[in-house]
Amino acid sequence: MPGLPLLIDTDTGSDDAVALLLAVADGDVRAVTTVAGNVPLATATRNALITLQLAGHAHVPVHEGRAEPLTRPPATAQHVHGLDGMGDTALPDPARGPADGHAVDVLLALPRRHPGELTLVTLGPLTNLAAALLRDPGLLGRFRHVYCMAGAADLRGNVSPTAEYNVWADPEAARVVLRAATPGQVTWIGWDVSRRYAVMTPGDQRRLAELGTERADFAHRINRSVADWARDVTGLAGYDLPDPAAMAVALRPGLVLDSERAHVDVALGDETRGQLIIDRRRTAPPPNLTLIRRIDEPGFKRLLLDALARTPTEGRP
Repeated sequence: MPGLPLLIDTDTGSDDAVALLLAVADGDVRAVTTVAGNVPLATATRNALITLQLAGHAHVPVHEGRAEPLTRPPATAQHVHGLDGMGDTALPDPARGPADGHAVDVLLALPRRHPGELTLVTLGPLTNLAAALLRDPGLLGRFRHVYCMAGAADLRGNVSPTAEYNVWADPEAARVVLRAATPGQVTWIGWDVSRRYAVMTPGDQRRLAELGTERADFAHRINRSVADWARDVTGLAGYDLPDPAAMAVALRPGLVLDSERAHVDVALGDETRGQLIIDRRRTAPPPNLTLIRRIDEPGFKRLLLDALARTPTEGRP
Protein backbone atom coordinates (compact mmCIF):
# COMPACT_ATOMS: atom_id res chain seq x y z
CA MET A 1 0.00 0.00 0.00
CA PRO A 2 1.54 3.36 -1.00
CA GLY A 3 2.64 5.63 1.83
CA LEU A 4 1.69 9.26 2.39
CA PRO A 5 3.14 11.41 -0.44
CA LEU A 6 5.69 13.68 1.22
CA LEU A 7 7.76 16.74 0.36
CA ILE A 8 10.34 17.38 3.08
CA ASP A 9 12.25 20.61 3.74
CA THR A 10 15.24 20.09 6.04
CA ASP A 11 18.41 21.64 7.44
CA THR A 12 19.69 18.11 7.87
CA GLY A 13 21.26 17.69 11.26
CA SER A 14 21.26 14.46 13.20
CA ASP A 15 17.61 14.43 14.28
CA ASP A 16 16.50 15.50 10.77
CA ALA A 17 18.33 12.44 9.46
CA VAL A 18 16.34 10.20 11.79
CA ALA A 19 13.15 11.89 10.59
CA LEU A 20 14.16 11.13 6.99
CA LEU A 21 14.65 7.47 7.92
CA LEU A 22 11.17 7.44 9.44
CA ALA A 23 9.73 9.11 6.36
CA VAL A 24 11.17 6.67 3.83
CA ALA A 25 10.20 3.68 5.98
CA ASP A 26 6.57 4.71 6.33
CA GLY A 27 5.84 7.31 3.63
CA ASP A 28 6.35 8.04 -0.05
CA VAL A 29 9.02 10.75 -0.22
CA ARG A 30 8.74 12.53 -3.55
CA ALA A 31 11.50 15.14 -2.98
CA VAL A 32 13.69 16.68 -0.30
CA THR A 33 14.63 20.35 -0.21
CA THR A 34 17.43 21.70 1.95
CA VAL A 35 17.92 24.97 3.79
CA ALA A 36 20.65 26.49 5.93
CA GLY A 37 20.07 26.08 9.65
CA ASN A 38 21.63 23.44 11.87
CA VAL A 39 24.54 23.45 9.44
CA PRO A 40 25.47 25.46 6.34
CA LEU A 41 23.47 24.64 3.22
CA ALA A 42 26.05 22.43 1.50
CA THR A 43 26.44 20.34 4.65
CA ALA A 44 22.68 19.99 5.04
CA THR A 45 22.45 18.76 1.45
CA ARG A 46 25.32 16.31 1.92
CA ASN A 47 23.68 14.89 5.04
CA ALA A 48 20.32 14.44 3.31
CA LEU A 49 22.01 12.59 0.43
CA ILE A 50 23.98 10.36 2.82
CA THR A 51 20.85 9.48 4.80
CA LEU A 52 18.74 8.66 1.76
CA GLN A 53 21.53 6.54 0.32
CA LEU A 54 21.91 4.58 3.56
CA ALA A 55 18.15 4.01 3.61
CA GLY A 56 18.14 2.63 0.07
CA HIS A 57 16.34 5.69 -1.32
CA ALA A 58 19.12 7.39 -3.24
CA HIS A 59 16.66 7.97 -6.09
CA VAL A 60 14.80 10.66 -4.11
CA PRO A 61 15.88 14.05 -5.52
CA VAL A 62 17.47 16.52 -3.12
CA HIS A 63 17.24 20.20 -4.11
CA GLU A 64 19.33 22.93 -2.50
CA GLY A 65 17.59 26.07 -1.28
CA ARG A 66 18.37 29.21 0.67
CA ALA A 67 21.85 29.54 2.16
CA GLU A 68 20.89 32.20 4.70
CA PRO A 69 17.80 33.60 6.43
CA LEU A 70 15.55 36.15 4.75
CA THR A 71 17.15 39.19 6.40
CA ARG A 72 19.66 38.00 9.00
CA PRO A 73 23.10 36.42 8.94
CA PRO A 74 23.06 32.64 9.43
CA ALA A 75 23.60 31.16 12.89
CA THR A 76 24.08 27.40 12.91
CA ALA A 77 23.49 24.81 15.64
CA GLN A 78 26.80 23.05 15.05
CA HIS A 79 27.56 23.33 18.75
CA VAL A 80 24.65 20.91 19.21
CA HIS A 81 24.92 18.57 16.22
CA GLY A 82 28.66 18.72 15.51
CA LEU A 83 30.49 20.56 12.76
CA ASP A 84 29.20 18.06 10.20
CA GLY A 85 25.71 18.07 11.74
CA MET A 86 25.97 14.33 12.29
CA GLY A 87 27.89 14.10 15.53
CA ASP A 88 31.27 14.49 13.78
CA THR A 89 31.16 10.84 12.76
CA ALA A 90 33.28 11.24 9.60
CA LEU A 91 30.64 9.82 7.27
CA PRO A 92 31.82 9.07 3.71
CA ASP A 93 30.64 11.32 0.89
CA PRO A 94 27.43 10.32 -0.87
CA ALA A 95 27.62 8.71 -4.29
CA ARG A 96 25.62 11.49 -5.93
CA GLY A 97 25.04 15.20 -5.68
CA PRO A 98 21.95 17.39 -5.47
CA ALA A 99 19.35 17.46 -8.21
CA ASP A 100 18.88 20.38 -10.57
CA GLY A 101 16.39 23.03 -9.55
CA HIS A 102 16.26 25.42 -6.61
CA ALA A 103 14.34 24.27 -3.54
CA VAL A 104 12.00 27.28 -3.63
CA ASP A 105 11.08 26.50 -7.23
CA VAL A 106 10.39 22.89 -6.24
CA LEU A 107 8.18 23.99 -3.32
CA LEU A 108 6.20 26.07 -5.79
CA ALA A 109 6.06 23.61 -8.68
CA LEU A 110 5.29 20.23 -7.08
CA PRO A 111 2.02 21.19 -5.35
CA ARG A 112 0.86 22.94 -8.53
CA ARG A 113 1.49 19.71 -10.40
CA HIS A 114 -0.17 17.59 -7.70
CA PRO A 115 -2.73 19.84 -5.97
CA GLY A 116 -4.03 18.51 -2.68
CA GLU A 117 -1.85 15.40 -2.85
CA LEU A 118 1.42 16.26 -1.12
CA THR A 119 2.00 16.71 2.59
CA LEU A 120 4.80 19.17 3.33
CA VAL A 121 6.91 18.56 6.42
CA THR A 122 9.43 21.26 7.38
CA LEU A 123 12.23 20.27 9.76
CA GLY A 124 14.36 23.41 9.75
CA PRO A 125 14.08 27.19 9.61
CA LEU A 126 11.15 28.27 7.46
CA THR A 127 13.25 30.29 5.00
CA ASN A 128 12.51 28.24 1.88
CA LEU A 129 8.79 28.10 2.57
CA ALA A 130 8.60 31.81 3.31
CA ALA A 131 10.50 32.66 0.12
CA ALA A 132 8.02 30.53 -1.82
CA LEU A 133 5.05 32.22 -0.10
CA LEU A 134 6.37 35.67 -1.01
CA ARG A 135 6.07 34.56 -4.64
CA ASP A 136 2.79 32.66 -4.27
CA PRO A 137 0.69 33.67 -1.21
CA GLY A 138 -1.81 30.88 -1.88
CA LEU A 139 0.80 28.11 -1.80
CA LEU A 140 -0.20 26.53 1.52
CA GLY A 141 -3.65 25.67 0.22
CA ARG A 142 -2.16 23.54 -2.56
CA PHE A 143 -0.75 21.02 -0.08
CA ARG A 144 -2.80 18.31 1.56
CA HIS A 145 -1.42 19.69 4.85
CA VAL A 146 1.71 21.41 6.14
CA TYR A 147 3.45 20.21 9.31
CA CYS A 148 6.29 22.26 10.77
CA MET A 149 8.71 21.37 13.53
CA ALA A 150 8.70 24.91 14.91
CA GLY A 151 8.40 26.91 18.09
CA ALA A 152 7.80 26.16 21.75
CA ALA A 153 4.17 26.62 22.74
CA ASP A 154 5.05 26.63 26.46
CA LEU A 155 7.68 29.36 25.85
CA ARG A 156 10.47 27.18 27.20
CA GLY A 157 13.25 27.39 24.64
CA ASN A 158 16.37 25.49 23.63
CA VAL A 159 18.36 28.27 21.91
CA SER A 160 17.23 31.05 24.26
CA PRO A 161 15.12 31.06 27.42
CA THR A 162 11.88 31.23 25.40
CA ALA A 163 12.64 30.33 21.75
CA GLU A 164 13.07 27.14 19.76
CA TYR A 165 15.94 27.10 17.26
CA ASN A 166 14.07 26.77 13.93
CA VAL A 167 11.92 29.83 14.61
CA TRP A 168 14.76 31.76 16.26
CA ALA A 169 17.08 31.14 13.28
CA ASP A 170 14.73 32.98 10.90
CA PRO A 171 11.86 34.63 12.78
CA GLU A 172 10.98 36.81 9.79
CA ALA A 173 10.38 33.67 7.73
CA ALA A 174 8.27 32.21 10.54
CA ARG A 175 6.14 35.36 10.53
CA VAL A 176 5.59 35.11 6.76
CA VAL A 177 4.35 31.54 7.21
CA LEU A 178 2.14 32.44 10.18
CA ARG A 179 0.50 35.29 8.30
CA ALA A 180 -0.33 32.96 5.40
CA ALA A 181 -1.49 30.05 7.58
CA THR A 182 -4.88 28.77 8.66
CA PRO A 183 -5.32 26.08 11.34
CA GLY A 184 -6.89 23.68 8.86
CA GLN A 185 -3.82 23.96 6.63
CA VAL A 186 -0.85 24.26 8.98
CA THR A 187 0.16 22.41 12.14
CA TRP A 188 3.21 23.19 14.26
CA ILE A 189 4.85 20.59 16.48
CA GLY A 190 7.16 22.40 18.87
CA TRP A 191 10.12 21.64 21.06
CA ASP A 192 7.78 21.40 24.05
CA VAL A 193 6.36 18.21 22.50
CA SER A 194 9.82 16.79 21.89
CA ARG A 195 11.09 17.65 25.36
CA ARG A 196 8.14 15.90 27.00
CA TYR A 197 7.28 12.99 24.71
CA ALA A 198 10.21 12.26 22.36
CA VAL A 199 13.22 11.80 24.65
CA MET A 200 15.34 8.74 24.01
CA THR A 201 16.06 7.67 27.57
CA PRO A 202 18.96 5.34 28.40
CA GLY A 203 16.50 2.45 28.19
CA ASP A 204 15.29 3.58 24.78
CA GLN A 205 18.87 3.90 23.61
CA ARG A 206 19.59 0.33 24.72
CA ARG A 207 16.57 -0.89 22.77
CA LEU A 208 17.79 1.05 19.75
CA ALA A 209 21.26 -0.51 20.01
CA GLU A 210 19.75 -3.99 20.32
CA LEU A 211 17.96 -3.66 16.97
CA GLY A 212 21.27 -4.34 15.26
CA THR A 213 20.37 -2.75 11.91
CA GLU A 214 22.41 -0.27 9.92
CA ARG A 215 19.66 2.35 10.29
CA ALA A 216 19.48 1.95 14.07
CA ASP A 217 23.26 2.11 14.50
CA PHE A 218 23.39 5.20 12.27
CA ALA A 219 20.60 6.94 14.20
CA HIS A 220 22.31 6.29 17.52
CA ARG A 221 25.83 7.28 16.45
CA ILE A 222 24.91 10.60 14.82
CA ASN A 223 23.02 11.80 17.91
CA ARG A 224 25.77 11.30 20.49
CA SER A 225 26.80 14.96 20.48
CA VAL A 226 23.13 15.93 20.87
CA ALA A 227 22.98 13.65 23.91
CA ASP A 228 25.93 15.51 25.46
CA TRP A 229 24.33 18.88 24.74
CA ALA A 230 20.96 17.78 26.12
CA ARG A 231 22.60 16.62 29.33
CA ASP A 232 24.63 19.80 29.79
CA VAL A 233 22.19 22.47 28.56
CA THR A 234 18.57 21.35 28.67
CA GLY A 235 18.94 18.76 31.43
CA LEU A 236 17.10 15.96 29.64
CA ALA A 237 17.55 12.34 30.66
CA GLY A 238 18.71 11.37 27.17
CA TYR A 239 18.51 13.08 23.80
CA ASP A 240 15.24 14.28 22.32
CA LEU A 241 14.11 13.93 18.71
CA PRO A 242 12.03 16.95 17.67
CA ASP A 243 12.10 16.33 13.92
CA PRO A 244 11.12 12.65 14.15
CA ALA A 245 8.27 13.68 16.47
CA ALA A 246 7.00 16.13 13.86
CA MET A 247 7.36 13.53 11.10
CA ALA A 248 5.50 10.98 13.20
CA VAL A 249 2.56 13.37 13.61
CA ALA A 250 2.44 13.88 9.84
CA LEU A 251 2.53 10.14 9.19
CA ARG A 252 0.24 9.14 12.07
CA PRO A 253 -2.11 11.98 13.12
CA GLY A 254 -3.70 9.53 15.54
CA LEU A 255 -0.63 9.92 17.76
CA VAL A 256 -1.89 13.39 18.72
CA LEU A 257 -3.52 13.38 22.16
CA ASP A 258 -3.98 17.12 22.63
CA SER A 259 -3.88 20.16 20.36
CA GLU A 260 -5.19 23.71 20.24
CA ARG A 261 -6.08 26.24 17.61
CA ALA A 262 -4.74 29.68 18.41
CA HIS A 263 -3.64 32.94 16.90
CA VAL A 264 0.15 32.83 16.87
CA ASP A 265 2.76 35.45 16.00
CA VAL A 266 6.51 35.52 16.60
CA ALA A 267 8.76 38.06 18.31
CA LEU A 268 11.46 39.66 16.16
CA GLY A 269 13.23 41.85 18.72
CA ASP A 270 16.63 40.87 20.08
CA GLU A 271 15.53 40.21 23.65
CA THR A 272 12.72 37.79 22.75
CA ARG A 273 13.76 36.79 19.22
CA GLY A 274 11.89 33.70 18.04
CA GLN A 275 9.47 33.51 20.98
CA LEU A 276 5.95 32.55 20.02
CA ILE A 277 3.26 35.09 20.84
CA ILE A 278 0.12 33.03 21.44
CA ASP A 279 -3.07 35.00 21.92
CA ARG A 280 -5.55 32.96 23.95
CA ARG A 281 -7.83 35.87 24.93
CA ARG A 282 -11.51 35.79 24.01
CA THR A 283 -10.82 38.92 21.97
CA ALA A 284 -7.92 37.33 20.06
CA PRO A 285 -7.87 37.41 16.26
CA PRO A 286 -9.08 34.23 14.56
CA PRO A 287 -6.76 31.21 14.95
CA ASN A 288 -4.13 30.80 12.27
CA LEU A 289 -2.43 27.65 13.49
CA THR A 290 -2.95 24.25 15.07
CA LEU A 291 -0.44 23.69 17.86
CA ILE A 292 0.24 20.11 18.95
CA ARG A 293 0.57 19.94 22.74
CA ARG A 294 0.77 16.22 23.54
CA ILE A 295 1.47 13.01 21.62
CA ASP A 296 1.32 9.31 22.48
CA GLU A 297 4.90 8.71 23.63
CA PRO A 298 4.83 4.88 23.54
CA GLY A 299 3.13 4.99 20.14
CA PHE A 300 5.75 7.40 18.79
CA LYS A 301 8.60 5.24 20.03
CA ARG A 302 7.06 2.06 18.58
CA LEU A 303 6.75 3.76 15.19
CA LEU A 304 10.33 5.01 15.36
CA LEU A 305 11.91 1.74 16.45
CA ASP A 306 9.91 -0.21 13.87
CA ALA A 307 11.23 2.09 11.13
CA LEU A 308 14.82 1.78 12.35
CA ALA A 309 14.54 -2.00 12.66
CA ARG A 310 13.99 -2.35 8.90
CA THR A 311 16.62 -3.05 6.29
CA PRO A 312 16.62 -0.78 3.22
CA THR A 313 14.72 -3.34 1.14
CA GLU A 314 11.91 -3.34 3.73
CA GLY A 315 11.14 0.34 3.21
CA ARG A 316 8.36 1.40 0.89
CA PRO A 317 9.26 1.44 -2.83
